[in-house]
Amino acid sequence: MQFSSFLDSRRKNCKELVNILSKSFSYVSILGSETHALAYRADKNISSVSENEGECGFVIKMHDKNAFYEYSLNDISGDLNELAAKITEKVKVDPSLVKQTVGIKDFSDEPLVKDFVRQSDFDDYSDEELLSVCKEVSKDVLSASDKVLNAIVAISPYTVSKLFITANRELSQHYSWANAFVIALYFDGKMSQARKSFGSDKLKDIIDGMRNCKDYVVDLAAHLAKASPITPGVYDVITDSSITGLIAHEAFGHGVEMDMFVKDRALAKNYIGKYVASPITNMHDGAAATHSAASFFFDDDGVLAHDTQIIKDGILVAGLSDLASANQLGTAPTGNGRRESYKRKAYSRMTNTFFEKGNDKLEDMIKSVKHGYMLFETNNGMEDPKTWQIQCTAEYGIEIVDGKLTDNYVSPVVMSGYVPDLLKSISMISDNFEVFGTGYCGKGYKEWVRVSDGGPNLKVRVKLG
Repeated sequence: MQFSSFLDSRRKNCKELVNILSKSFSYVSILGSETHALAYRADKNISSVSENEGECGFVIKMHDKNAFYEYSLNDISGDLNELAAKITEKVKVDPSLVKQTVGIKDFSDEPLVKDFVRQSDFDDYSDEELLSVCKEVSKDVLSASDKVLNAIVAISPYTVSKLFITANRELSQHYSWANAFVIALYFDGKMSQARKSFGSDKLKDIIDGMRNCKDYVVDLAAHLAKASPITPGVYDVITDSSITGLIAHEAFGHGVEMDMFVKDRALAKNYIGKYVASPITNMHDGAAATHSAASFFFDDDGVLAHDTQIIKDGILVAGLSDLASANQLGTAPTGNGRRESYKRKAYSRMTNTFFEKGNDKLEDMIKSVKHGYMLFETNNGMEDPKTWQIQCTAEYGIEIVDGKLTDNYVSPVVMSGYVPDLLKSISMISDNFEVFGTGYCGKGYKEWVRVSDGGPNLKVRVKLG
């Protein structure tokens, strides 16, 4: 694996442009980004290899003690003095608006020169080999039952190179990740769909998992074809790691993205130092907090990756910030400044978000439930940070009666309620731990970035419908 040759060829130009712009601005940074992704897909009828996503370009971030300004472009080349003059003119603010700017406090631009590389095995596999795996697994799932109407299989590897330069810093990073899934479409009186997702920077591990998931997806699809709606009510619930992650992400993660604090759009701003969860609850976020899809070495503001503890023993202790929101709030940035692309603004965004594991055994947690459900597989969710109301959907649940899992499946299942009520109801936390990195998160309805979430099993009491 090698860092982008294109970005490498523009290092000198980036440094020179920073020096020129620094004559007009108090701070200048340049982020260069090049990403490549392919999608290998096969089902009963077709197979394909296609470009999934990608970008290549630069964004320049500046401030003049009044406000931050950003300018994006495809390349940094040619007459750099002319380019600097063009950028300076484009970001010029009308004098009548200067009084309305937020003001920028001084922040450190500590010297650091470092190249970061995370190795993967992506170069060991050709396009033909990966497409062949998709065809093989699809055929295998289809052969498992005549009730399987189709089997959709996909592998989506991507690679990221980023270059970050200021007057004092020169950083680069290069890493890879791959997402994959196997879906069985099943008909037995009614249609059902079951899936198994995978994520890793080791394609071998993903391929091994895909080749061994046939029985799981077909059996799950068969159960879901017989699943019934849940009777709405408040229940004791055991979450699998996927649903634990959904709670971490939707029930609380968005509410502590600190650009929402700046806009007074988050109740969490008023709860720092207060109990928001059960005293046995601890929650983290950070690109350095665990190894998953949102693990990187520095964020899009050039801040090194962090492990931020959000909740400590039930108390809200910290939020997640990008450079701009941290500056406005007078706090240190947490390495959560992320962009959908070099053409888009940096926001405070989650990375790897999860609850810490506890000391309970899953079997004891299930035994403790007289009547309730164990919930599985994140579907979707949303939270209003201003009111702390949530709605999170699990693909399915399995009824628990007298401390035992039954064969009664319900699907889909929606959790709803007030975030602190949910978090304060956590009464048991398992000693196992898993983080899932197969999805994206939007800021509202846009600004998509890759995230992961998860943790142990939780026992909570929550409204289901």
